Amino acid sequence: MNKENFITGYPGHESEHRAAMKKVLGQENYEFFFDKWLEYFFTDADAVFFASLGLNALRLPFNYRHFEDDMNPRVLKGEGFKHLDRVIDLCAKHDIYTILDGARWTKPRLAGTLITTLPGRLFGIINTIKTGNPWVAGYNPINEPCDPEHVRLPAFYQRLERPSVPDHILWLDGNTFAMEFVGFEPLVSGPTKLPNTAYSNHDYNSMGFPSGDAYLGTDEQKSRLEKSFRRKAEWMAKYDVPCWNGEFGPVYSIHEKDEAAKKINEQRYNMLAEQLNIYDKHAIPWSIWLYKDIGLQGMIYTDPESKWNRTIAPSLQIKVDAQLDAWGSYPGASMESVMAPLVAELEKVNPDAKDEYPTPWNVECHVRRAVLQTFLSRTLSDKFAQQFSGMGKEELEECAKSFHFDQCKKRDGLNDILRDHAKLSHA
Repeated sequence: MNKENFITGYPGHESEHRAAMKKVLGQENYEFFFDKWLEYFFTDADAVFFASLGLNALRLPFNYRHFEDDMNPRVLKGEGFKHLDRVIDLCAKHDIYTILDGARWTKPRLAGTLITTLPGRLFGIINTIKTGNPWVAGYNPINEPCDPEHVRLPAFYQRLERPSVPDHILWLDGNTFAMEFVGFEPLVSGPTKLPNTAYSNHDYNSMGFPSGDAYLGTDEQKSRLEKSFRRKAEWMAKYDVPCWNGEFGPVYSIHEKDEAAKKINEQRYNMLAEQLNIYDKHAIPWSIWLYKDIGLQGMIYTDPESKWNRTIAPSLQIKVDAQLDAWGSYPGASMESVMAPLVAELEKVNPDAKDEYPTPWNVECHVRRAVLQTFLSRTLSDKFAQQFSGMGKEELEECAKSFHFDQCKKRDGLNDILRDHAKLSHA
C-alpha cells in the first residue's frame, strides 16, 4: 500500500506525489486512480503466483495516512482497511502469512511526534482488530528507522501495545536502516524483556547495485557477503534472540538502460543465491524486497510498453539522467561533474561533515539526499503529475491496470532461484 519512488517512477516522496496528482486530477479522479492502483497491484493471481514459488510470508507495507488524516487526527479512517483486509484475506486463502509493516511515506527520519504517537496508536488499533487472525504473523511497526540519539527507538518499542495473543509477533527493525542495535539491551534482558519478539536486520550489499563491484562469485566476495550479514545480525546472536532478515535483494538492469544487462543480471542472481545459502547456514528466515515494480528490483514488473510506462517515460528519463532516486541510481558523468566539486568544497569547509548521522553515509550521500533526492525531486512532482492531465477514468484505470499480474512481466532468473531454493528447503 506504500509506493517508494522507484516502484512506480514518481520523483521525490509519496506525500508530494499524491498532492501533485490530486491537484492535476481533482479529488474524485485522484481517489478513483489510487483505489484502482491498489486493487490491481495485488490480486488473487498475485497470491497464486507468490505461493507457487514456495514462499509463505508476505511483508505488507502501509503508512498511517491510510488510516488517519493529519488534518483530522485520532479519527480512524475505516476505508483504510479496504485493501489491507483484502490482501490479508487473499494471502490467507493461499496459505501465505502477512507481516504488517509500518512503512514511511516521506523522509527516513524519526520525528518526535511520529515516533511517540502515530505508529504506536495505529498498531494498537490494528492489533485489536486483527487479534485471533492466525494468518497475520505480526507487526513490523517502523521500517528502517533512523534515530541519531539511539535511545528513542528502543524506548518507543518498549511502549508499544503488545499483541494480545501469541499468534502475533512483533518484528522490530534495528536502528539506522535496520543495521544496528545500539541501546536495545533492555528489550532482551531483565524485567523489561519483550516477549514474543523477533529482531530484524536488512541485508543489502553494494555488489548488488550499479555503484558496487561486479559479483563474480570469488571466495573473497562470498566471505565479504557473509561477514556483512553477520555484522548486522551479531547483536541477535549475542543475546540469543530470534533474527529475521526483513529485506534483501539486488537491483537489476534492463536492456534499455544497459547493453550488458544479461551479464549484470546473472551476476546479481548469483549473488542473491549465495545470500540465500548464507541465511540457510545461519538458519535465518527472510523476506525478499520486492515483489512488484516498474523494472528495477521486482520479482515481476510492468511491461515497458504498458500505458503506465509509456505515460511516465519522459519523467523517468529525467530521473535517470539527474540521478534523482537513492535506490539503484546509475552513475552519470553529467551530474557527477557537478556534485564532485561541491562535495569536495564542503569537505574542505568542514572535514568532520563525514561523521554526520546516518553513519553509513558519506558527505556525498548527504548532499545527494538534500539536493537531488529531496529538493530537485520535489520541484519535479508537478511535472510528473501533468503527464496525467486530461485523463478520464477510463485512461486512469488503464494506467493502474498496467500493474495487474496479467499485464506484468516475470523476472524468471530471480523467480527460478527462489522456487528452487524453496524446493530444497522443503525437501
